[in-house]
Amino acid sequence: MSPQQRPLIVIVEDDRSLAVTLHQQLTDAGFATQTFHKGATALKFIGENHVHLVLLDPTLPDVDGLTVLERIRQSGAPAAVIFLSSVKTPTAVVKALEAGADDFVGKPHHPEELAARIQAVLRRSETAGDSRLTRNADLATNVFHFSGAEVHPERLELVFGPGKSCKLGRKEIGILYHLHANPGVIISRNSLIHAVWGVHANVRSRSLDQYIAKIREAFQKLGRGLDCFRTIHGIGYWYEPAAPAKSAKKSRRA
Repeated sequence: MSPQQRPLIVIVEDDRSLAVTLHQQLTDAGFATQTFHKGATALKFIGENHVHLVLLDPTLPDVDGLTVLERIRQSGAPAAVIFLSSVKTPTAVVKALEAGADDFVGKPHHPEELAARIQAVLRRSETAGDSRLTRNADLATNVFHFSGAEVHPERLELVFGPGKSCKLGRKEIGILYHLHANPGVIISRNSLIHAVWGVHANVRSRSLDQYIAKIREAFQKLGRGLDCFRTIHGIGYWYEPAAPAKSAKKSRRA
């Protein structure tokens, strides 16, 4: 994490008054925040953005906190998770930590203690790979080219030239990077999923299709086609970058 980058904290809290308070406290402590009141909407955002830490209420109206945590871990998202709960019994703490939570803070909380715990967890997660975007790419991955575009992993951005750029989600970056690294090879759906999400990821083919559709939409938005990238139905995908144009040789007479 660069010194200029404000860590992004996702607050998942159904108590709207407390959510506003948490947002203000964390903003004052120097964090960027995004607030959600339901687990499903939070999971969608976490899946499409580089989130540093999730502050999670275990009792939500749609999905319980342990399920949210499980889905975050299955997705391969690098976000750390801190439970913030009014029920801080030994059983509840142990269950959360064994499920993969990085810390457990009781309610009511002290703002300075919460900020300090978040900083401590972020320091630990940074050394464990906080810069990772997907299983196969991270913020330090070099800029690479894909079908005439520059892909900037550190900015989560697709660039065709001055004034022609758009943002991409981290999964889309990982997909493009794997295709870029394997030109001219038919890549099965499973191998692409394993490369981007990890071998133990519980990702359905339909989810992959949705990410591929977002990539195509991004190129179309910038007025570019993707003729070099094809879907091999029932098998997977194939990417063959166009060969660089050869300069015409000028003949000279002695």
